[in-house]
Parts: sequence; C-alpha cells; structure tokens
Amino acid sequence: MSPPHTPHHPPTAVPPQRILDNLNTAVLLFDRDLKLEYINPAGEMLFAVSARRLRKHRVGHLFPAAEDMAEALAEALATGHPFTRREMSLRLSPEREITVDFTVLPISDGRRRRELLVELVQIDRQLRISREEQLLAQQSVTRELLRGLAHEVKNPLGGLRGAAQLLERELDEEALKEYTQVIIGEADRLQKLVDRILGPNKPPQKVPVNIHELLEYVRQLLLAEDSGVQVKRDYDPSIPDLIGDRDLLVQAVLNIARNAVQAMGAGGTLTLRTRVLRQLTIGHTRHRLVLRLELIDTGPGVPAEMMERIFYPMVTGRPEGTGLGLSIAQSLVQQHNGIIQCESRPGRTVFAILLPVTDQDANGKHS
Repeated sequence: MSPPHTPHHPPTAVPPQRILDNLNTAVLLFDRDLKLEYINPAGEMLFAVSARRLRKHRVGHLFPAAEDMAEALAEALATGHPFTRREMSLRLSPEREITVDFTVLPISDGRRRRELLVELVQIDRQLRISREEQLLAQQSVTRELLRGLAHEVKNPLGGLRGAAQLLERELDEEALKEYTQVIIGEADRLQKLVDRILGPNKPPQKVPVNIHELLEYVRQLLLAEDSGVQVKRDYDPSIPDLIGDRDLLVQAVLNIARNAVQAMGAGGTLTLRTRVLRQLTIGHTRHRLVLRLELIDTGPGVPAEMMERIFYPMVTGRPEGTGLGLSIAQSLVQQHNGIIQCESRPGRTVFAILLPVTDQDANGKHS
C-alpha cells in the first residue's frame, strides 16, 4: 500500500519590510521628491524620533547640517548610480554628531519611477576602539622612549652638578661663584623636568575611592586659586567606589582641570560631570561598569592641528606651558586600566576620563 500523498507547500516568502524592520542598521527610503517614505526601527533609534514624525519630511530636514546631502541624493536619483561614503560625520542635533558609513542605492519599479534606498551604519564604536588601541600603543612607545632618554640625561646631569660644586669650593672670588650657582640651579631645574617626564616611580597604591569626594577636593583647590572660573557639578550619586590610587587620580584630574582654567581665563565655566556606562570596551578589555568623568569647559577649544598630539609630552598651545600635564594625566589614568578621550570645538571642550569600576560584595571583597 502506497503511503498517503502529502501535499507540497512552497516556502513562504518573507515580506521585504519585515526583513528591513529586523535589521540592526538604519534603512531609509526616499521617493523621487526626496521625501521620506519609510524608515525602519533601527533608523528611528538612530534619529531618536518616531517614523510617524519623520515620514514625508525632505532629506534636508533629516540632515540639516549636511548641505551637500540633498545634492548628492538628487544626482543619484537622476543618474541611477549608487555611491558609498565612508566615515562620514553627520550632525543630527546641536549636541549630537555621529560617524556613519553611508550607502545610497537607486531602485526602480520598472515604470521609470525611481526611489532611493539609504543605509546608515553607525561606526563610532569601532572608530573609538580603534583610536583607543592606537593611542594606548603610541603612549606605551612614547613612555618607554622618554624613560630611556630621561635616564640617559640624568647621569650626565649628576656629573655636571657635582663638578660645579667641586669647582665652587676651589674659587675664592664670590663673583665667580655666581656662575657655578647658575650651573647648579639649571642642573636642578632639568632634574625636576626629567622627574616630571618619568612620572611617579612607584606603583599605584589602590584602595576604594569615592570619586565625588575626590572631585570635591579638586574643586576646592580650583576655587582657592581664585582664577575667576565658575566650577559646576553634575554628579550621578549612584556610582559606587572605584579601586585606585587617590593621589594619582587627583593629580590626573587636577592637571586637566588646570589646563582648562588656563585656556578659559576669568569668566569661563568648568563642569565636572560623572556618569556610569555599562558593558564598555577600553582597549582590548570589556568592562561591566565604567565611570565616565567629564571635564567640560567653555574655552576656545583645542586647535584642530593639535588634536592628534595633545597627549604627547612637550605639546602645548601656551608659550609658558611645558606640555607635560595631559601626557602625565593620560599615563596616570592608564595605570588604572583607563583612558582619557577628548572632543573639542570652540566654546565646548570635553575631556572624558574612562575608568573601570570594581564592584564590592557585602563582605567587602572586590568582584
């Protein structure tokens, strides 16, 4: 007896919109008048606006700061040629700028009616991790180079100072001793400079640190210097203690804060802001909780040509500066498995210190 016949049902095709709705990248569809016809949920999250509010708006409304965007899309619509732009900066609001890979694909329904499919892949996280890895590698190489150079300088400095002291004992004229005092004084000044380049010569003494108590200490130091700068606070009180060397962290924060105060001058505002981030990668390590400590100033900003070098020793925008403050701060933060980032434009410069937070259980043990 033959088995009963089982009817064959072809696989059901998945509707294209359902596919687009489940993508993690933002997809937008514009009509021939460059009005938005469709945006998927990932696009709504990217723009932080619902599809209902965005639909039928022209491209200039979605990308107000990208003046050439409408022209590029109109050209693609007219010619039918797709294009891709890599690492494109898009300002979505006065306070929010993102970096995306931007792909435009003209499509047609066969009746000479063209539409544009636009894909936006946000790559800020990949770029941030890549920049951090590069910065950490550069800092490590620079630090080792400077340490070797500093040790080479310290030896002849000691000999130079000792010879000047011996010479001074043999001189009878006080006027001539002034010259040996100049040699000794300059040798001491160079010794201090070398010591600052080398940074702390002992490992961090890590204990639980309350970041807000530390910031209040730094704030009082800044106010005592009476620079005419207003220091504001924007703290997240839920942040637990982190494990670190309090003195080294104070030095790192104070170096950045004093740089900001000097850049602004009287009348400026420095904001100390703390937030907690979850599941963040610093370098090659992913951390469950990370402190983001921001020092936000209203100064003129870091010159664009200096942005890639501001954490290098001897790089400074001030004639009287040594260019060591930020380099030392970065080194101190890296000793705590963290990193310092910088974003700057005229009127708003943000130095963000990222530090892993080590939780404690009820018995006081570090997890």
